[in-house]
Amino acid sequence: MRKVTMADVAKLANVSKSTVSQYLNKRYEYMSEETKKRIAEAIEQLQYRPNVIARSLKQKSTATIGVIVFNILHMLTTQVLRAIEDMCQQHDFHVIVCNTDDDPEKEKKYIDMLWAKQVDGFIIFPTGKNVDLYKKMIEARLPLVFVDRTVEGIDADAVLLDNERAVQLAVRHLVDQGYKHIGLVAPPFAPHVVPRMERIAAFQRALCEARLPVEKEWIIAERVNHISERLDGLLHQNKLPEAIFAINDLTLMEVLTFTKNHQLTIPNDVAIISIDDVPFASVVTIQPHHKVS
Repeated sequence: MRKVTMADVAKLANVSKSTVSQYLNKRYEYMSEETKKRIAEAIEQLQYRPNVIARSLKQKSTATIGVIVFNILHMLTTQVLRAIEDMCQQHDFHVIVCNTDDDPEKEKKYIDMLWAKQVDGFIIFPTGKNVDLYKKMIEARLPLVFVDRTVEGIDADAVLLDNERAVQLAVRHLVDQGYKHIGLVAPPFAPHVVPRMERIAAFQRALCEARLPVEKEWIIAERVNHISERLDGLLHQNKLPEAIFAINDLTLMEVLTFTKNHQLTIPNDVAIISIDDVPFASVVTIQPHHKVS
């Protein structure tokens, strides 16, 4: 089939090609409602689809944002992606989403691919391990925003959580409820994952400020699928802490699964608190609180 062109639309609508172009670019200032209607009907009848690549070259914009995330399974990631997509949709921008699994090689490939596609900007949850590439992006004046993490030596805008404050609020709440033996569960220590390291360090400081013990065996920094195993060991040794602080949604899910498997009640057998207000937390059954200060 012959490709339908803008000239075909103009001929059927009895207008010039420039008028069709103005219509497609939503420049209606000097266009009558009747003309707009004829063009719209011609586009519908001919099933015309604009050549996006040609328009991008002419306008020097692809109206596309590249979003690179480190783990699309995180609830925070999906919530942020939804907000990005909603905002871009309001401004007639498209979004290309890539998931790196926190792998710097995958991140590099996705950045190179999106750069080649000439996206208008990048929003990246960075692995933190492609410093030279981030620097090249900034030198090329590519619009770049980091989310959730910063990268040392890279002067880029970033949208971040105040991890210190969040942890202080969590620990203070547990202390106010009378808990003195508080543990933490987190993924493994990883210096390049700034939020994780900030939360673990802030947790230890908060316990010290509350004059509570920082027990090494209660700080579980483990691969997510091994967290339940570590908690099982503490339970069988009768060393489970009174309260557990889960630093993100994936670790929270593991803790909740552990309590369910052992039929532990929350918060009487073990209290739980987490960062990230995940929707699934509201369906957990909570027993009346009997903790005494």
